[in-house]
Amino acid sequence: MNIPFVDLTTQYESIKNEIDSAISEVISKTAFISGPYAKTFESAFAEFCNVKHCVGVGNGTDALFIALKALGIGKGDEVITAANSFIATSEAITMTGAKVVFVDINPQTYNMDPNKLEDYLKKCLKPNASSLTLRPKAVIPVHLYGQPVDMDPILDIAKKYDLKVVEDAAQAHGAVYKGRQIGSIGDMACFSFYPGKNLGAYGDAGAIVTNDEDLAIKARMIANHGRVEKYNHEMEGVNSRLDGLQAAILDVKLRHLPEWTESRRKNAYLYNKHLKDTDLITPVEIDDVKAVYHLYVVRVKKELRQKLQERLKSKGIATGIHYPITLPNLKAYKYLNHREDDFPEATRASQEILSLPMFPELTESQIEYIAEKIKAFSF
Repeated sequence: MNIPFVDLTTQYESIKNEIDSAISEVISKTAFISGPYAKTFESAFAEFCNVKHCVGVGNGTDALFIALKALGIGKGDEVITAANSFIATSEAITMTGAKVVFVDINPQTYNMDPNKLEDYLKKCLKPNASSLTLRPKAVIPVHLYGQPVDMDPILDIAKKYDLKVVEDAAQAHGAVYKGRQIGSIGDMACFSFYPGKNLGAYGDAGAIVTNDEDLAIKARMIANHGRVEKYNHEMEGVNSRLDGLQAAILDVKLRHLPEWTESRRKNAYLYNKHLKDTDLITPVEIDDVKAVYHLYVVRVKKELRQKLQERLKSKGIATGIHYPITLPNLKAYKYLNHREDDFPEATRASQEILSLPMFPELTESQIEYIAEKIKAFSF
């Protein structure tokens, strides 16, 4: 049996007529940049996220950068994020001219540890602290793997220290935290629609959502060369607009997302059930959340991970590691002079995590096969 890590072909075949019709309609009307299809999707996605405004942009990285710029983040500021996200989170911070600051994670959820966030803020805001030359201005909690961050303490800390909150929801389309849609909790939230995401386009695309009208207007201006109308440029911006083809595709797929989400959650439950008698550590949901399992990530002893991955590959099972190097320890951030033991939980997780196949169309028989091969592995 061959089981891919993700299967976009099967998903496309299941909605082929809808997708092809949407693409054909955009082409026939030559509505390629922004336009009516982008507006229709933005309206639908804002409603889905339970917010007032959605600004479609070129990709998820741009979404983060533009959101930070709309909040006035720039040189002389610090922005704090988790030590174990994809580099898009941190590079968007440095693109603004701000300094990126990393904090460690909760080892159970792999999300930002609110206690570590406050520890940093207490330390750097002491009188005469050296980092007072830079002012912490925002925090980006990352809802990694589709698991919601524990947002209430993050919000309390942000209020206490006057920080803006930008949710990185690139892996959390449709997730819910204590009755609130992910994307509706912070000052702004950013989504990626990279093809492999829970809601994926057929190319790059992204979105910013917010309940603040002024921030939405400013973000849209920044994304469109700093203008509201043609040739009336109020500022310098960038070129990052959601194109009509991707918007039409996303609008079709958004209608299926709730069903796909339930399939992912069912598959996570089946994995948990079939892997309960193994030495793997399976995902944990905190109380009163609905995770959407963009990835199904388990933990295995670091000395066994490569062997298990190779064994599964030999049995036709594709796996991944998200992410094998913590952000502070990438060569890109060597200038920050971090050591692995600065972020012990993120470092330990990076050495032990393994992502198993996860997509809505994954079948119980495939999950049983994967679990069978894992159980046959000598731990």
